[in-house]
Amino acid sequence: MKKYKGTIVQESLIDDRCLNDFEISNFRVTKDDNPQNRWHLFTVFGSKENIEKVASNLKAEKWYAHFWNGDDVIAIFPNKLFTFKHSDKSTWSDAIEYGRKLGIPEEQLDFLTE
Repeated sequence: MKKYKGTIVQESLIDDRCLNDFEISNFRVTKDDNPQNRWHLFTVFGSKENIEKVASNLKAEKWYAHFWNGDDVIAIFPNKLFTFKHSDKSTWSDAIEYGRKLGIPEEQLDFLTE
C-alpha cells in the first residue's frame, strides 16, 4: 500500500476521530498568543483511502490539506480531491483554481513538500 505524508490541521476537521486512521509522526501547536487562534498540526502518513475520508470530513470554510509521496501529490478540499505532479506546476492549475473559488489565499496554495 502506497503511503502519503501530509499535515492535517485539527481545527479543519468536522470530526477529528478520522486522525485515528493515520500513523501520526509529529504533533505541534502554533504559538499564537490567543489560545482560540492556535492550530493543532498533525504530521501523518496514510493511504489514499485514508485521505479520501478526510476530504469528506473537512469543514467547508476555506480549509484544505495536501499529501505527497515523492512527486505524487493529492490535494483535498471539502468533498473534492485533485492529484498532480509536484514537479510539473502546469498540473496544479485545477487545484489552485478550486482553492481560489473557496477563498483560500493564493500564497497558501503552494503545496509545499519536504
